[in-house]
Amino acid sequence: MDQNSQQQQINVELGEKEAEGIYSNLALISHSPAEFVIDFTRMLPGVPKTKVYARIITTPQHAKSFLRALQENVSKYEKQFGEIKIHGQAADGQSIGFNTPDPSQGGKDK
Repeated sequence: MDQNSQQQQINVELGEKEAEGIYSNLALISHSPAEFVIDFTRMLPGVPKTKVYARIITTPQHAKSFLRALQENVSKYEKQFGEIKIHGQAADGQSIGFNTPDPSQGGKDK
């Protein structure tokens, strides 16, 4: 195996607070030419207001790498546990709840 194909091992420290995690059921995503901003929040039934619990700011290259890694992990999950059903998804595949941002609006949610 040559040096280029060897995977680099990274030692990651997980603090006690971070290990608890933050529950999120809604992510708001916006972008500029230089960065993607992902705000993690949660919506609760009957509560019309929420707040951002975590914000991740990353480069477009890292956002695309994250997308690929997430797609790969969802695929592995579905192979092991079955297809993930999206509540509110119409039979024709149209989303009923979350809308994909209109590219002509600069990536902002409608």
